[in-house]
Amino acid sequence: MNPVGQPERTTQNRVIALFRDELKYRYLGDWTDRDGNSNIEEELLTAWLSKRHSQVQIGVALHKLRTEADHHNRTLYSNNQAVYNLLRYGVPVKVEAGKVTETVHLINWQEPEQNDFAIAEEVTLHGNHERRPDLVLYVNGIAVGVLELKNSRVSIGDGIRQLLSNQQKEFNEWFFSTVQIVFAGNDSEGLQYGSIGTPEKYFLKWKEDEQDNSRFKLDKYLLKMCRKERLIELMHDFVLFDGGVKKLPRAHQYFGVKAAQAQVWQKKGGIIWHTQGSGKSIVMVLLAKWILENNPNARVAIITDRDELDKQIERVFIEAGEAIQRTRSGRDLMSQLGQAKPRLLCSLVHKFGRNDVDDFDAFIKELEAQPSSTVGEVFVFVDECHRTQSGKLLPRDEGDDA
Repeated sequence: MNPVGQPERTTQNRVIALFRDELKYRYLGDWTDRDGNSNIEEELLTAWLSKRHSQVQIGVALHKLRTEADHHNRTLYSNNQAVYNLLRYGVPVKVEAGKVTETVHLINWQEPEQNDFAIAEEVTLHGNHERRPDLVLYVNGIAVGVLELKNSRVSIGDGIRQLLSNQQKEFNEWFFSTVQIVFAGNDSEGLQYGSIGTPEKYFLKWKEDEQDNSRFKLDKYLLKMCRKERLIELMHDFVLFDGGVKKLPRAHQYFGVKAAQAQVWQKKGGIIWHTQGSGKSIVMVLLAKWILENNPNARVAIITDRDELDKQIERVFIEAGEAIQRTRSGRDLMSQLGQAKPRLLCSLVHKFGRNDVDDFDAFIKELEAQPSSTVGEVFVFVDECHRTQSGKLLPRDEGDDA
């Protein structure tokens, strides 16, 4: 029998076995008729937290988590962002007046294997309209992934549209406030993924070890993306809330950032080549956030060659929740780097001189004669500045200050 033509149930059984036997997730069972299915399985989460915290602390943390997840006066995006912040940074808990506020961490980011990874199938969701996702991935009892599987003769698009309709208010929007990644797949087309609210046309395909055709691409990429360490890393370092749109990385962005991280640890520079529209702004945000978080002495300066790019960089970082200082001139940049803050800056390369070439040359000579002092370890991102490398960095924006 041709395995590609097998029914959806056969595919689902194989995928469950993959999670259970190869990825080592606990199989929670078929939850078709189970009462109270939730995106926060409090019994599972309490059991995991009990190894680390008191019952009083756990009770306060669960209340705060549930409050953020079920905030009825906010959008799904806002609820999801609030929940993500609690997952990412922990829940501040103060059990009584006069006591020190402690942080209850809902996920062990440093030791992925110490978390409780589990999977349930046919999870019936009761809302205005009952729905039943094929598979739900839980970390410590918190639903972080939803997977819709289709027969190989049915388009992945059907699974994506099902995921999107499930996120509507009239269906089961509430369930997705904790979900970090959604998948749709079948045996003929493979796997596509997105985040909450991702339109169908923006669903992504993971590409890794493309020459390996030893098994279904669906299985291959589930193994790649849902491996415990990889899934934890994707949630911790590669989730971006960008002005109302939640974004996940494409494979090349993930591997580009990973390669850059390795260079940073070794105090080396490097080049990441991008084609137009390939998402270099996202790469810069993800890498800058990672550097600033992992090196308390780090500063990041982003240099571009066009005013619209400079403004775009500023906007992207601000919408991603990162404070960034847009400098007024080359001298302003040097002055800012001589202070402890801000840690994140952006500037035009043209602001190192005006239309007068002599002014530019004089500025360079001044810097060489009296080098500006800098505070911290400065990491410089240069974006699109290849356009200026053969000339004298003449400004294209007449309104810029020198």
